[in-house]
Amino acid sequence: MDSKELKSIIEALLFTWGDPLEIKDIASILELDKEEVGTIMSEMIDEFDYNMRGLKIIKVNDSYQLGTRPEHFSWIKKLSSPKVVKNLSNAALETLSIIAYRQPIIKSDIEAIRGVRCDKAIETLTDRELIEEIGRLERVGRPILYGTTDVFLRTFGLEGLENLPPLNELIDDFDSREGEK
Repeated sequence: MDSKELKSIIEALLFTWGDPLEIKDIASILELDKEEVGTIMSEMIDEFDYNMRGLKIIKVNDSYQLGTRPEHFSWIKKLSSPKVVKNLSNAALETLSIIAYRQPIIKSDIEAIRGVRCDKAIETLTDRELIEEIGRLERVGRPILYGTTDVFLRTFGLEGLENLPPLNELIDDFDSREGEK
């Protein structure tokens, strides 16, 4: 198979599957090694971006998914039926930030950092699939360890956790904004 045909097949797979498709699964279907598929995927991402296609290939960890370009949101919104989406509360955002930067982390550590209980925030974040239980701490009571999910990465446009902005930059930015008030 030539490169053009492989790319066509991959595009069809991504479109049909809908959810993120792991590179190992694509490689298995095409009977190619993961490195070769990774190279093809990188080329496809560049081609979709260069040609300003209406769709883009989103990479999250070792998975790929077709999605629409964010700049087309206002047009797509006109087509979609109105959906009530509640924004996250400040408490939920604070809790999510702590989990993102300190994971794996247990609830009592989150509460120690925030200074208040976080049961409701954790419930909300879990319901929205932004965080999940990733294990249990080996100590009395075996508390739940929380971490972020691939939904979190997609929601915030991150390829991986290493793409989170450095925490010290966020703190400096916050401090400078507070100084302006």
